[in-house]
Parts: sequence; structure tokens; C-alpha cells
Amino acid sequence: MSKRGKKHHHEEHVDESWLIPYADLLTLLLALFIVLFSMSSVDAKKFQAMAEVFNAEFTSGTGIFEFPSPIPEEGATAPDEQKNDSEEIAEVESGTVQTEEEKKKLAQQAEQLELQAIQTKVNDFIAEKGLKDKLETQLTGEGLLVSIRDNVLFESGSDAVRAQDLTIVQEISELLIMNPPRSIIISGHTDNVPIRNANFSSNWELSVMRAINFMKILLENDKLDPSWFSAKGYGEFRPIASNDTNEGKTRNRRVEILILPRTED
Repeated sequence: MSKRGKKHHHEEHVDESWLIPYADLLTLLLALFIVLFSMSSVDAKKFQAMAEVFNAEFTSGTGIFEFPSPIPEEGATAPDEQKNDSEEIAEVESGTVQTEEEKKKLAQQAEQLELQAIQTKVNDFIAEKGLKDKLETQLTGEGLLVSIRDNVLFESGSDAVRAQDLTIVQEISELLIMNPPRSIIISGHTDNVPIRNANFSSNWELSVMRAINFMKILLENDKLDPSWFSAKGYGEFRPIASNDTNEGKTRNRRVEILILPRTED
């Protein structure tokens, strides 16, 4: 009787031994998914849903996977407070664009004020020299434009600046000294009356040489850097008035100084 009892007692212990590998299996599964979670970029909500599925499959109420949310890393934000990565990137990009636009707008406003100050200085020079009927200034979308009638500088059909006007050109050169410097374009323009003489076969050639010769005199001022200057000739192709009247032709015969915004350099 005693032997049978001992054997029966031993068999009961054998029957319960399956709990050990079962517990080990659950422990290994838990460790596996913790490692996978730590190595992956899956968000908290997806991991919680996966945990609930495995909890339903592998447990019967013991709740090995039953926890409200994965333990966040130190300093991490709670899942419901976290933002989607794409949303954050979009917000950052939007903020950068807005910031750059604001900076650009402020730079343009500051540049406009600087050009207005230069215009005031040129206008004061024009008033002081009594040249209101010969020089004029205008702020345009391209920059500050100073127009000089050709009869201030040149004889008809000539590209040489008159000796009596050299002083005016030299004084204008002083107005163009800026720090830091700006790009400056000198352009020549004519009316539509054809020109043919020993020096020029077209108004286009005359306008180019007038711009170049005027620029050369400006650059005799050693305070001006030639690398910031360029010359163009447009002939009769960019009139500012009608060539049907003498007054319009007079306005069209001109040399222009275009002072560009520094933001366009």
C-alpha cells in the first residue's frame, strides 16, 4: 500500500511539470517582443494592438501581456502626446519657408529704404546744380534709375563727352561711391532718326559708345571699383516717349545709370 501511494504521489508531480516550459516559453516570447520593440520604429499604438493579440492567444487570464502601454524611455513623450513624423516634418518645413520669406521681405524693405536715401542724395545734387530739366531719378522694379539727357553730355551725333560737362560727370561719380558697392549698369539710348557718318553706321553703335565713354569718365574716380560696372547700348529700341515729336525725341536721347538692389547681386 505504501509503495502505491508513493508512486501515485510521484505521478502527480510529473503531471505538473509542463508548467515550467510553458512559463519559459512565455518569458522568451516576452523578451523577444521587448527586443523587437526596442529595435523597431513601430509606434506605441501599433505595438499595443499587437500585444493584445498575443495576449489573447497565449494567455488565459494570467495577463502576461496585459499592460496599459509600453514603458516609455526616460524623457520620452507619452504615446498620445507624440506627433506623427510626417506631420512634424511638414510643420518644420513650413516654419522654415515662412521664416525665409519673412527674412527676404525684411531685406527687400531695407534695400528699398537704402535706394530711397541714394535717390534723395542724387535729387539734392540735381537741385543744387540746377539740372532738373536735364536729370531725373525714378525708383523702378529694377532699381534706382538716373536719366541724363544727351544734350547735357554730347554734341549731336558724337560719342565724346563735352569738355564743359566733364565736371558734372565727375560729381556724379562721387554720388556712386557706396559701401558696400552695388552693381551699376550704364546704358545709352537714341531717338529713331537714322544716323550715318564716318564713325557710326547705326544708332545702336552710337548708343553703345556713348555708354562706354561716359562710364570710362566715371571710373576715373579711383574710389569706384570697375568690376561693379557694365555698359549697354539700346539704340532707338527702348524709347520712353513718342518719337513723333521733337520733345519726345529729346527725352529718348539719353544716358541712364541703373543702380541695382544689393539683394539682386
